[in-house]
Amino acid sequence: MKNPDRLIEIFISLVKIEALSGNEKPVADFIRSFLAENSLTVMADNSYLKSKSNTGNLICIVEGGGDSVFLSHMDTARSTKDVRPVLTGDRIISSGDTVLGVDNRSGIAVLLFTMEKIIKEKINTKGFTLAFTTCEETTLLGSRNLELNRKIKKGFVFDSSLRPGNFINSACGALGFKVIIKGKASHSAIAPEKGINSIEAASKAVAKIQQGRIDRETTLNIGRIAGGSAVNVIPEETVVEGEIRSFKIEKITKLLEKVKNIFEHESAALSAKVEFQYEWDFKPYVVSSDLQVYKEIVEALKKTGLSPQPNSSLAGSDANSLNEIGIPSVNIGIGAQNPHSNDEFIYIEDLIKAADIAFELIKKE
Repeated sequence: MKNPDRLIEIFISLVKIEALSGNEKPVADFIRSFLAENSLTVMADNSYLKSKSNTGNLICIVEGGGDSVFLSHMDTARSTKDVRPVLTGDRIISSGDTVLGVDNRSGIAVLLFTMEKIIKEKINTKGFTLAFTTCEETTLLGSRNLELNRKIKKGFVFDSSLRPGNFINSACGALGFKVIIKGKASHSAIAPEKGINSIEAASKAVAKIQQGRIDRETTLNIGRIAGGSAVNVIPEETVVEGEIRSFKIEKITKLLEKVKNIFEHESAALSAKVEFQYEWDFKPYVVSSDLQVYKEIVEALKKTGLSPQPNSSLAGSDANSLNEIGIPSVNIGIGAQNPHSNDEFIYIEDLIKAADIAFELIKKE
C-alpha cells in the first residue's frame, strides 16, 4: 500500500460521525460526497420504508455492476458522539470514553479507500456493486430489503471482527420469541384465590426450560421478563421474551415447539391463557468450498500473503441476509477488535490488510 495515511484519515473522519441504527443519514451523506468526488453515482433504495431508517441503503454500480456486491453497514451499535480517536503504536483506539466505531466504519473506510485508489490510479477493475446498509446492528432490515440487481451472484461483506486471513463461511440463524401469559387480576390480600397469577405461570415455565448452550451449535436464552402492575395486585399479564440460535433450522424449530409446549402446559395448570409469537431475525447459512465466492476470497487472501481460514459464527450479519435471498456471501475478517465496547480498537496493519483484500477482489487480472 502506497498511502496508508490516507486510509487512516478516511477511517477517522468516519468514526467522528454520529449514526446509530435508524439514523444513518450523516454517514450516507459522507459516502455520497466521497464517491461523487471520485466521479461515481450513488443511489438510495427504498429499504427505509421497512427499516424505518432516515435513509435507504446506498448502492453504487461500477462498470455495469458485475455479479459481485461489496458491502459494509453504516450504523453503530452505540453512540460515537464526542469520540476521540487515538493513534497509539500499532493500533487506533478511542480515548476510552466511547466506542471507537470500528464496527463497521473500518469496513466503510476500506471500501471507500479502495475506490479512491482505483479511480485515481486508473486501475482496471471487474464490474461490481458497492452497497452500504442500514440497521445491521438492530434488525438487519437494511440488508433484508436491499434492492440489488438480479445479476448479483455473490457477496463479500467487510464486517467480521476476526483478523484478516479469516472469513466466516458459516453462521447461525436466530429466532426470537415472545410469550404473553394472561391471568386474572385480583386484590392480593382480600381475594388472592380469585386471581390467576401470570408471573407464577411464567416462572414455572422458565424453570423447566434449559437455557444457555444446548449443544455445540445451539443456544437458548430468555432475556426479558415483565409483568404485574402493583405489589398488592395478582399479576394479570406477564411477557417473556427470548431467542434461539443454531446452525440448523430444524433444531431451532424443535426447541421452539418445546418452549411453546412448556409455557402452554404450565399456564393451563393455573388456568392462564397463552399467546405465543415468534419471528426469524436471520436464517443460518453455509457457503461451501466449491462455490465461486469461497474460491475468490481464498485466492484473494493468498495473494495478500495471508493464510485463508474459514470460520463459523454464532452471530448474525448482513451476510445472513444475502445468503437467505440466494446470494452466496462470506463475511471477511477486517480486525474490528472488541466490538461494541469502549475498548474497541483496530490494528493499523489489519486496516491496511483489509484494504489489500478488497483491492485483490476488485481489480481485473
